[in-house]
Amino acid sequence: MTVTATSVDQPDQLQPSPAPRGFRGRLLRLVPAAASALCGVLLYVSFPPRTLWWLALPAFAGFGWVLRGRGWKAALGLGYLFGLGFLLPLLVWTGVEVGPGPWLALVAIEAVFVALVGVGVAAVSRLPAWPVWAAAVWIAGEAVRARVPFRGFPWGKIAFGQADGVFLPLAAVGGTPVLGFAVVLCGFGLYEAGRLLAERRRTRAVRRGAAAAALLSVAVPVAGAVAARPLVSDKAQDGTRTVAVIQGNVPRSGLEFSAQRRAVLDHHVRETLRLAADIKAGKTPKPDYVLWPENSSDIDPFANPDAAAVINEAARAVGVPISVGAVVERDGRLLNEQILWDPAKGPTQTYDKRQIQPFGEYLPLRGLVGAINKNWTGMVRQDFSRGSTPGVFDIDGAKVGLATCYEAAFDWDVRDTVTHGAEMISVPSNNATFDRSEMTYQQLAMSRIRAVEHSRTVTVPVTSGVSAIIMPDGKITQRTGMFVPAYLEQKVPLRTSRTPATELGVLPEIALVLVAAGGVGWAIGSGLRRRRTEGA
Repeated sequence: MTVTATSVDQPDQLQPSPAPRGFRGRLLRLVPAAASALCGVLLYVSFPPRTLWWLALPAFAGFGWVLRGRGWKAALGLGYLFGLGFLLPLLVWTGVEVGPGPWLALVAIEAVFVALVGVGVAAVSRLPAWPVWAAAVWIAGEAVRARVPFRGFPWGKIAFGQADGVFLPLAAVGGTPVLGFAVVLCGFGLYEAGRLLAERRRTRAVRRGAAAAALLSVAVPVAGAVAARPLVSDKAQDGTRTVAVIQGNVPRSGLEFSAQRRAVLDHHVRETLRLAADIKAGKTPKPDYVLWPENSSDIDPFANPDAAAVINEAARAVGVPISVGAVVERDGRLLNEQILWDPAKGPTQTYDKRQIQPFGEYLPLRGLVGAINKNWTGMVRQDFSRGSTPGVFDIDGAKVGLATCYEAAFDWDVRDTVTHGAEMISVPSNNATFDRSEMTYQQLAMSRIRAVEHSRTVTVPVTSGVSAIIMPDGKITQRTGMFVPAYLEQKVPLRTSRTPATELGVLPEIALVLVAAGGVGWAIGSGLRRRRTEGA
């Protein structure tokens, strides 16, 4: 048996053999492109509502295969195809009510980030232990995508597809960046291990350093996830509270759900009154507080006495505070607001949504969008304003953090509720606009990740479903169907300790971005030295 070594300046890249000519040659040249797109589709299939989280591993193994050793132009194209294969089906819900134009435009832009990641992965594939550098490059791409354009769009982070996976405990170690890094690293490592095994059979030579790096790329993420399990706990640290989640349902799905705003409010009042009747009849215990979803009162209760009256009726009937999702106009600003409504005092605390949705709650480039399609500007007649402070309601000593709908996708918008004292988290949402699409399941998985990331109970009250109660270990204990009125009630633990992910915040992500930058810089420097040597 022969043992060989590989240097950075003389990588073990396969030198391209003469391409077959004719039709067969053209067909073979299409294989990497088709494989890249299919691997993207495979990654999509790993996401909720399916529980096939493990498909992310062969998806990245295949992505590593098509990119390894490619030039930047080929890598750009292959990365873009991977992004299209992944994001086109993942984000199809964005066009449910507005047509394919916005959906295709969003995917076309977001896939550019994946294409650039493909260039980075191809560059670092020439380095020793390349799966580590390549996985860091992927996370760096996610970090950028979560921030630009228009304050970012983190949907499709690899971590959000892992709520049922063995890597889930790593969310408590370093949040979504560490969890996603482990999955991508394991996928690239599987490809590298298979490639080296095939090379050994062909040449009967073993490159021990490369083989060790490949095996560690697979083993370390799995071992790390096992070691992180003690960080996941659902034990109460500050007692328990009984919480009720109301799903009132809407008169109709789609963009027209808000045309009967009073009906939506009445539906949530009616379901709360049903809860109150069951409490009075002894069918269910009295909760400590009740949580309504986002947009449960699109009628401003501060400006409309009739809306305030029916909310008062519900609060008095159930006898505990209700967190109401309302659309409020104050000082000329339109706000997506959560209002804590006390049965005796009325509104006592408020939280204004900070991460508002572009093209949904405000319209960037309004003039350009209007020139393309005037109907789109009519859908967002007035832009919502952003809140400025983290949302934590103090409800008789229980600290309830608030991350309204879209905010659950952003690491910092959930974390700072915990750093400001939240002992549990609520994610009030309104998914009626997206009908029965996969969007609600994708968002529910995000809340499961957040539960483990910060070791907090997470409740998800949604206007039309799926509403749920999630334990700090990420397990769903109760859930509703879609487009049915329902309430959920459960005693949940309040927790005060902080996970390493909560304490570290953005630092793991910064570290991985620096690793990616270092790897790409090393690869570029090595390439330049190699060209100078060849030129000499």
